[in-house]
Amino acid sequence: MSQFDGAATDTPVAVADPVRDRQFGVATWVIAFARFMVVLDGTIMIVALPSIQSALKISPANLNWVINAYSLTFGGLLLVAGRVGDVYGRKKVFSAGLVLFGVASLLGGLAPTGGVLIAFRALQGVGAAIATPGALSLLVSTFPEGELRTKALGLYGGMTGLASVMGLVLGGVLTTYASWRWVLLVNVPVVIGILLGVRALNEGEPAERTRIDIPGAVTATLGAGSLVYAVVRVGEHGWSDAVVVGCLIAAAVLLAVFAVIQRTSRAPMIPREVLGDRGRVGANIVTLLMSTGSFATYFFLTLYMQEVLGYSALRTGLMYLPLAVGFGIAAGGVGPQLLARTPERVALSLALALAAAGTAWFGFLAVHSSIYAMVMPASLVTGLGLGATTVVATGIGVRGIDSSEAGIGSALLTASGQIGGALGLAGLATVAATTARHAAQGTALSDALVQGYTAGFKVAVGLYLLGIVVSLATITPFAGGRTPQTPHKPRQETQQA
Repeated sequence: MSQFDGAATDTPVAVADPVRDRQFGVATWVIAFARFMVVLDGTIMIVALPSIQSALKISPANLNWVINAYSLTFGGLLLVAGRVGDVYGRKKVFSAGLVLFGVASLLGGLAPTGGVLIAFRALQGVGAAIATPGALSLLVSTFPEGELRTKALGLYGGMTGLASVMGLVLGGVLTTYASWRWVLLVNVPVVIGILLGVRALNEGEPAERTRIDIPGAVTATLGAGSLVYAVVRVGEHGWSDAVVVGCLIAAAVLLAVFAVIQRTSRAPMIPREVLGDRGRVGANIVTLLMSTGSFATYFFLTLYMQEVLGYSALRTGLMYLPLAVGFGIAAGGVGPQLLARTPERVALSLALALAAAGTAWFGFLAVHSSIYAMVMPASLVTGLGLGATTVVATGIGVRGIDSSEAGIGSALLTASGQIGGALGLAGLATVAATTARHAAQGTALSDALVQGYTAGFKVAVGLYLLGIVVSLATITPFAGGRTPQTPHKPRQETQQA
């Protein structure tokens, strides 16, 4: 008997239908692997950068754009892509995004020059932006709210965390034993496999509003794009750089105009009911805070292992396995159980507290800390907390969203994570660099670096604790209640037909 038998209804035939069970299973893995792939590509290139620079003769000033081009288009287009999926068909748009992602991966893997590679990395980001909201919105429309959706969210969340860590491991393995080109080419067979399973997904209800909010789309894209560009530029040029300051001002103005448009438009890009629930708003804020802290944590740990301990890129990637294991355990078991058995605000607060505890452990790192007695167990605890937080926050963020608006609701949640990650790398890296610079005046360089990293970890802990405050202040019991085993009848009939 399958794990999806929990979808039972009052109709005995539906309970024992192995075809329907199998369809749910395929749908789960299609969505999970789509998420895994687009998150993986945010980190898998990092370890390959030295090889890429050597092979394609990319200047140091342009090398970061192999990473940033992907982040910029991915983060900037998410909201628009989510709305497009609601209007023009989620399965169709999801498939188009996957095809674009696969083609860009193939051409990027064959790129003869650095400029061509960067261009196709940007195109990859466009494909990821189109496919990502579709993955989560199709999860919402395919799985009824309750046990089935919680299990699917657990796997989705597990893949999210696993991908960000496994990107570092796979990037090292492929670059070392094959070629940096396979870091991109490996996406092609994965895309083909996902496309073969798209039929198992449920389209959901069409959007009631069939118009695209053009002014909202333009201001949201330019505003988010300006913000992401500013924060990815900070690492090289600092916060006082004129372009950084100009982009931040432009982002603030454009996003403020976007907010005004959403309040006054007859057909806003983000329907008012999507943000009408305080809990969903709180889940988006928590996702942003968690991503800000977690992306910086990965960054500091990588620097600690490579710059202080002298680990190779491959060994550094392998040292992330405890974090990946913790994330997977929490996403597959702890998070769904918290969401099912405790009030949502309590579940999210406990998950954040666990993430804060693990990250606080990193705050005691020293130059000669034991990798086995300190780094690995702290990684496991942090992974448990982040995995549980991801599942619970995602579950709250999509609760009660009508399937006709699932795309934009999912895009909003994903954009929160994407922008939070960019802010974390820029903001907390500045904290670490400033602390290390002051410490270096009276201590050894390695000690100064560690002081900088631990300062960054402590700020991340503060962000998680702030997330607990947000959870307690915003998340209230869902007015619609929980309907764990009530699939939509029209979808059931379609699947049985």
